[in-house]
Amino acid sequence: MSVQERKERERAGRERLIVATARELAEQQGWDAVTTRRLAERIEYSQPVLYSHFRGKREIIGAVALEGSTEMAAALRAATSAVDGPRARVTALARAYLGFAARNPAVYDAIFQLDGGLAFAQEDTPEPLKDAFAALLESLGDVAGDHVQPGLFTEVFWAALHGLATLGRSGRLPPEETEQRVELLVDRLATV
Repeated sequence: MSVQERKERERAGRERLIVATARELAEQQGWDAVTTRRLAERIEYSQPVLYSHFRGKREIIGAVALEGSTEMAAALRAATSAVDGPRARVTALARAYLGFAARNPAVYDAIFQLDGGLAFAQEDTPEPLKDAFAALLESLGDVAGDHVQPGLFTEVFWAALHGLATLGRSGRLPPEETEQRVELLVDRLATV
């Protein structure tokens, strides 16, 4: 292995460590606790080293969002591939989405609530974000109904899931009725 390859591997390792530490800190104490000073202390590198990887917190949030989008897409696909039939797939998709949001609140916020400097629904949207949307579309496109654009239907269904996730997490919806909300969403929106 050349010196250049070793340096690149070390740099990639530091970057993964920064992102993992930011996620951990955000999940434990919230995103307000994630500062470059704290991250530098936790990873035991100087702030200039941290800034050599990310220009600031916004880029770190973006990196967490990209990583989280990849994980979300995998979780959605795993849940929907384990069941047969359109209704079962849509129900599994909704449960997996809400489960991901509940298990990873700081990552979910990085993807959908915070400014990570990422473009959504544009030509320059990063591939992990496009893939997370594609994971939704794969199951929802078949249940959009006649004369309904699958992408538009997916956006509306996703918006409903996002609302359930954020309202549930903030305590504005009783948690004991989560399953009934999923069933109602599938019954009323999906033509299965």
